[in-house]
Amino acid sequence: MKRLLFALASLLGLLQHQLWVGANSLPESFQLKEQISLQQASNAKLIARNQVLREEIIDLSSGTEALEERARNELGMVKEGETFFRVVGDKRASEVSSH
Repeated sequence: MKRLLFALASLLGLLQHQLWVGANSLPESFQLKEQISLQQASNAKLIARNQVLREEIIDLSSGTEALEERARNELGMVKEGETFFRVVGDKRASEVSSH
């Protein structure tokens, strides 16, 4: 009887050791779940960014309006016959508007 009780206690101790310290332990499982949730959040951001880029590619390849807008904004290009005006804000005017 004592041998059986000792064997069961030893088995329980071994199982507890595996649960808390061994391979695939409970703390490791919690850590992996946290890593999974962080990776899923990162993936969601990248998926959203990729969707925006896809839409931009479709927009640029389907018409000239988006291409023209991009040339104007990023390269400062002007159509032939247009007059370009640059409005430079006065430092005092920006200080007055911020107060």
